[in-house]
Amino acid sequence: MVTIENKQILIDGKPTIIMCGEIHYYRLKFDEWKDRIEKLKAAGCNAVASYVPWICHEEREGDIDLDGHSRKELNLGAFIDMCRDSGLYFFVRPGPFIMAEMKNEGIPYWVFEKHPHIVPISWDGSKATAKTVDYLSPEFLEESRKWYSAVMSVIAPRLYGKGGNIIGVQLDNEIGMLSWVQNKPVLNDNVIKDFAAWLRGKYAPSSLRERYPFDIGDTSLLAEKVRTPEDTYAAELLHDLGYFMRNRFARYVATLRAYAEEFGVKEVPFVINIHGTGGGRALMYPIGISQLYEAYTQDKGYISGSDIYLGDLTMNNFQDLYIINGFMDAVANEDQPLTSIEFECGDGNYGCTLSPRYDVSAADFKTRMCIAQGNRMLNYYLFAGGRNYVLNHKPHDGNDRIAITGERHGFAAPVSPEGELNYTYPRMSRTIKTILAAGEKVASMQEEHDDVAFAFIPDYYMTEYCYKKSGRMKGIVENLEARRAGGAWEIMGRAMLLAGYRFGSIDIQNKWPDSKTTSVIALPSARYMDSSIQKKLVDYMSSGGGLLIYGELPQYDMEGKPCRLLAEALGVEISGERYDGQGFYLSIYADGWANPRPEIRSHYAQVFKSDKVDAILRVRGTDEICGFDVAVGRGRAIVIACSYICDIKLFKAALEKLGAKASLTHDCSYHGIFMTSASNGEKERFIHILNLDGFEKEFHIFEKGCKLFGGRKLHLQPRDGLMLPLNVEFGGIKVRYSTAEVLGVAESSIEFRLTQPEDIIVFEKGSKIKPSDDYTIHEEGDDMILLSRKHSKIDDHLVVAFDKV
Repeated sequence: MVTIENKQILIDGKPTIIMCGEIHYYRLKFDEWKDRIEKLKAAGCNAVASYVPWICHEEREGDIDLDGHSRKELNLGAFIDMCRDSGLYFFVRPGPFIMAEMKNEGIPYWVFEKHPHIVPISWDGSKATAKTVDYLSPEFLEESRKWYSAVMSVIAPRLYGKGGNIIGVQLDNEIGMLSWVQNKPVLNDNVIKDFAAWLRGKYAPSSLRERYPFDIGDTSLLAEKVRTPEDTYAAELLHDLGYFMRNRFARYVATLRAYAEEFGVKEVPFVINIHGTGGGRALMYPIGISQLYEAYTQDKGYISGSDIYLGDLTMNNFQDLYIINGFMDAVANEDQPLTSIEFECGDGNYGCTLSPRYDVSAADFKTRMCIAQGNRMLNYYLFAGGRNYVLNHKPHDGNDRIAITGERHGFAAPVSPEGELNYTYPRMSRTIKTILAAGEKVASMQEEHDDVAFAFIPDYYMTEYCYKKSGRMKGIVENLEARRAGGAWEIMGRAMLLAGYRFGSIDIQNKWPDSKTTSVIALPSARYMDSSIQKKLVDYMSSGGGLLIYGELPQYDMEGKPCRLLAEALGVEISGERYDGQGFYLSIYADGWANPRPEIRSHYAQVFKSDKVDAILRVRGTDEICGFDVAVGRGRAIVIACSYICDIKLFKAALEKLGAKASLTHDCSYHGIFMTSASNGEKERFIHILNLDGFEKEFHIFEKGCKLFGGRKLHLQPRDGLMLPLNVEFGGIKVRYSTAEVLGVAESSIEFRLTQPEDIIVFEKGSKIKPSDDYTIHEEGDDMILLSRKHSKIDDHLVVAFDKV
């Protein structure tokens, strides 16, 4: 039985880490399946994933091939069974939509031909440019139900618990993504009628008349007014349309789940994939969280999974991954674990141009950070490439193949379409084996946090549909886009991580911040903020909480109505904004406890008047306040309302004044080091470290001011990562601490990856270590000290053998 509990994936009641690789059986020849499965297993993975493309299995309506009678490669059951026979779990992704560069995103041509009206109508009556649909169209749902009836007949008997190996089922893929990236909400007549009913259920008649100055009962008029909104109600529509679509996506997911369960698929998690990373950044990713969080929090048994496409993890983007993992956890139910369903691997050569070319650390670093933050399943996408075959019933679209990428697919994968291993495979394999060597431990570990949380406001990301001809709607969206991430992540978030802060996130919109459990909140803030959130923050500070604000103090609620509850509680009057411009070099200088520090150039500052606050930042030339420190009740706020630099010491000082101190620190002056830690109920721990730069670093690690690892200075190689154990027991042998990574655990030995000129591994006294020419052993108090005789740059492999106790 597969269940989720306390943010863990339990298989037969045992916490389990799933390291999965995506192999598209339908893009390979039948006799290639075994080779790709063996290469995946050799990489250390314990599971296989695959989409199941409806377009391939039912080219013509009613002629469904899931047993390979038309093409041997379409025998889905045989592929799943082959993975089972290789000792691998299976994660199945049956759509209806699968994307995966498939034609029609994986929907058969005949569905659109039979039901042309399911294609969306959007702003100004325009048609969607990508092949998406009205998800809740009765006709589309009926066709999807028939597809589920067929595909679940293969899946149901192969579920884990019924003798099979399927441990999870994804419902659809990247729901709402195509509408968002096109900025084309689905506004078909069917949807407009649904929207009218939703509005009547949410608002009293008098409120509706106030919000919308027309009769919403007139469906034709409502369709016209929604598709071509006017400024008088555009902000209200932005708000209502976003909430309505969240609800609609949740209903779609619930319907698909009901179909799956109707056809026998039960007692495994149902996974919802969240979209939004791309171009090496995740600044837009929370739009996907906002769109879909009602879908996967509506009931038990759901898991949310991320799409991680960040390329190389560097000083430029490492904070993005850390923050979005926190955001996903913040909105999840108490049992829901973090997972990543499309976890980018390979060399980045998606266009087959040999550019860009990822470093071998790319998948390694992202894996390490995600596991440290509590991800329980990672699906490496795409693990093995393949080929797009020609459809039997040709659409005459230029190449007649199943997908848009030409004949070969998965150019960037660690295993090429021809089965060759590329240069990224060995490092990825080493990482997977390192994680699973300690799999029983990390499967139940939670990241340890300092007394600070990063605030998440889902409605700040409810900007996927913007009618650009509306100045009012456009103004709200543009301000939110400018303040919700960007500088707040790149300046405040990055500075916090580089200062050593390990922080989670808190959904301050839907949950009540408690100063007793969260001492400090770091808040990216825009000009717009709901009045209820502003009131929550005032109450939070009044009860003793600390608030670090970066961006703007809000002046309006989310619909553009004046609301300055937070500013009033802080005792300031917002007097305007100052911008950098032609011939004017906006500059900010430090004041109060922030002084002395050099004056900096800036492109934006919000300025205040107040005699109640202590100024810490001012505009050069006018001396206007743009940053301040103020007591509020028993709490305190520090506001940085300008575009500032990543001044680690400034943010560290601010957080410490608010009451949050970083416990895990280092003494490397070059920064560029990411560190965090995780522990379980037995107080076993791992310290996770990444060197984000391309040069070696030497430093000590401190916890609450005390040196770890026996006071030894660590040598961290360029673009390398470490997962170092503290008081972790492996097969009855307790490792007190080690500068070497555990790479494998056998019955009477532990395999290590050496990382230092001289590694130290400290075992609990009583461990019967067999002597070796590779190391020395001596006792110190209650410890057995092992010192490696190998230099890691020459030979980084060490096996320590033990006599059985």
